Amino acid sequence: MPRIPGARARLVDRPVQGSKRVLVAAPRGYCAGVDRAVVAVEKALERYGAPVYVRKQIVHNIHVVTELEAQGAIFVEEVDEVPEGAHVVFSAHGVSPAVVNAAADRGLQAIDATCPLVTKVHREAVRFARDDFEILLIGHDGHEEVEGTAGEAPDHVTVVNSPEEADTVEVKDPDKVVWLSQTTLSVDETMDTVRRLRERFPNLQDPPSDDICYATQNRQVAIKKVAKDADLVIVVGSANSSNSVRLVEVALEYGAKAAYRVDYAYEIQQEWLDGVETVGVTSGASVPEVLVQEVLADLAGAGYADVAEVKTAEEDLMFSLPKELRQDISGRRDDRALGGRSRS
Repeated sequence: MPRIPGARARLVDRPVQGSKRVLVAAPRGYCAGVDRAVVAVEKALERYGAPVYVRKQIVHNIHVVTELEAQGAIFVEEVDEVPEGAHVVFSAHGVSPAVVNAAADRGLQAIDATCPLVTKVHREAVRFARDDFEILLIGHDGHEEVEGTAGEAPDHVTVVNSPEEADTVEVKDPDKVVWLSQTTLSVDETMDTVRRLRERFPNLQDPPSDDICYATQNRQVAIKKVAKDADLVIVVGSANSSNSVRLVEVALEYGAKAAYRVDYAYEIQQEWLDGVETVGVTSGASVPEVLVQEVLADLAGAGYADVAEVKTAEEDLMFSLPKELRQDISGRRDDRALGGRSRS
């Protein structure tokens, strides 16, 4: 893996003292939706050749984006930056109908890599808007997933950014209101927001099924179990990855004395390890395992060679590639399934 210029050396080797150990959370890392989206870009490059354009980051991870750029992917903010007639991939976070229409107007050959779990929330928004419900979308303004979901029914959606906003949001008809959520939120904070909304709107309806994705929930459950025994938790993931940022918050809430997020092992600060006996390690749902292994290698060099995995679920969910990529050049179908679902 390439190192960024100016990166500091690995952690200083230390003699093993006491019971220094690492607890590695499982599940961690890639979920089925992320795996599907990344493979979609790789397969598009293989089939159509470079460049293939991608609207926004395919997933929120700087390493993944850099690797795909090296293979010929070009990341753009909006479809009007894509040459007419070119191939463009929509990211795992989903897009609004306005973006789909803008791509069609430019004659772009779109490949929709939206996570199927996000697509489910889009369909819920369309359904409830059709029935004239007001939709309280729990999520973060400006996040691509929230923009895409809200864009399905802009006249019916109000974004609720936090539990505090639940205390002030206004609705037209409290008897015809439903909540949906961004898939990558903290489970605990989302449920707190729902509780506070329901205190004000007792007839608030729930979505047909849980909107927070299985992978987000599984990674939070695993780090909760690790955090109670950890002096320090290191979460591998990028700053714009909502689920990675939430893992830091959950670790602190559930007992970790300190918790930090890093993209790469070299970002671990020597002083974080002062007086630390047990380090917890996990990674967000858009993080390749190679980055976790680099963290473990650096920690081993610093005396944390006793590594144990703390597993709270198995994952075996499989997603097919986007439909635009299932028909290969020779006319044979490629129904490859990807990823892994929870099995508690």
